[in-house]
Amino acid sequence: MRLLLDCNARFNLTAITEPREVALKHFLDSLTCLTVLPETTQSLCDVGSGAGFPGLPIAIARPDLNVTIIESTKKKCQFLQTCAADLGLSGVRVICARAEDGGRDPALRESFAAVVSRAVASLPVLAELCLPLVAPSGVFIAMKGPEGERQAHAAANAIRTLGGAVECVRTLSLPQGAGQRSVVVVRKVAGTPAKYPRRAGIPQKRPLG
Repeated sequence: MRLLLDCNARFNLTAITEPREVALKHFLDSLTCLTVLPETTQSLCDVGSGAGFPGLPIAIARPDLNVTIIESTKKKCQFLQTCAADLGLSGVRVICARAEDGGRDPALRESFAAVVSRAVASLPVLAELCLPLVAPSGVFIAMKGPEGERQAHAAANAIRTLGGAVECVRTLSLPQGAGQRSVVVVRKVAGTPAKYPRRAGIPQKRPLG
């Protein structure tokens, strides 16, 4: 938190700056995905991490994990690398790239037991960005607001096209009235077709139906 708040003005990391709000709406919110993450998971990728959420809190809470963070903004990547070094998180690596490019990289494609993403895009878009990175039988965990159940239903066809199936949607309430959250768990049940993800920017412009 100290690193986040000290560097916020320089790197434009978050609009939430009051320590209690940061603790609840960034750190604790990030850890909600651990309620569905299998304990045996060894590798995890955080897509579109921004200021490091949920990737860095997960890496702190689960030092046994190898955590890869994919973030497209160079300044934010610099911040994330500084944080990982200062916190001694030797299992964290930061890749500065678009998620679409990462999903086509043979070194990354279908290589992670779990892929998580928080507050990045609608679920059909997130599925195209994340499912290509998930290993067979692995999980994609989408961290959403209270509308998670509705989004999961709307994204069912897109998820199926990309080789996934919605396994469950867990609804949680953050303490002290900080709001409701939904954690959507998608299991990788088939390989993602080679044509996905489409080139950078297309998933957002033309989401899969």
